[in-house]
Amino acid sequence: MRSIAVINQKGGVGKTTTAVNLSAALSEAGQRVCLMDLDPQAHASLHLGLALREGEKSIYDVLTGDTTLAEVRRQISQNLWVIPAHLDLAAAEMELAGEVGREVILRDKLVADLATYDQPPYDYLLMDCAPSLGVLTLNALTAVDEVFLPLQPHFLALHGLSKLLRTIDIVAQRLNPTLKLTGVVLCMYESGTRLAAEVTNDVEEFFSRRTTSPAVWSQAQSFTTRIRRNIRLAEAPSFGQSIFDYAPQSHGAEDYRRLAREVMGLPIGEAVTAELEARG
Repeated sequence: MRSIAVINQKGGVGKTTTAVNLSAALSEAGQRVCLMDLDPQAHASLHLGLALREGEKSIYDVLTGDTTLAEVRRQISQNLWVIPAHLDLAAAEMELAGEVGREVILRDKLVADLATYDQPPYDYLLMDCAPSLGVLTLNALTAVDEVFLPLQPHFLALHGLSKLLRTIDIVAQRLNPTLKLTGVVLCMYESGTRLAAEVTNDVEEFFSRRTTSPAVWSQAQSFTTRIRRNIRLAEAPSFGQSIFDYAPQSHGAEDYRRLAREVMGLPIGEAVTAELEARG
């Protein structure tokens, strides 16, 4: 099982869009996927039509009580499960502040959950993290093996990036030695603009200069797939659907299919185009 945290402490860069639609794309490709919503805004849950009512349990109850992950996990399609969040998750940061070992609560819960199965119940575990570097994000970083970093190609894209990389490095050294930054996903990409090309080159150069570093992000690269700016991606959450349910023929759906294939280590390009034509 691959476990991946989708993180950026800057909001509005396509983090939740990527977490949701990459999960949906992987499940569409036949992979068993669990998406965990660790953002108090609960946007990933709402994106997939899960609006929890008062009293319904969520990841908040898992982190702050004796609730198990199995009790809150919901299957929403053949290969896709969601561990939803609720606005009360915002209180978890404060409630866990005085807890001993608060950074590894989620890791322990995951270990306990996986121990109930002979084989991992899914192939991919993705976590949509809060746009901050607080206790919730630290819990994610101690529980996963990989980090995906969505970035919007503008000149502020690298702002705060060094702080995030330092946090990942510290967590790897002190709490999770298997942690690594796998790659950068460029979102809201406009290929016809000079700005997008310049910032993309800046990002790639930023990481290429550090390939000799022993840090956990030394081998990180930009994914070949670019997530183009697409109005359908912006519309889909209001209907409680992934892009594949809302607009399966759109550029947004095509891009996330390509990204899923790249994540799985499969060829991208013509195969996805042929698949879209077959669906047409």
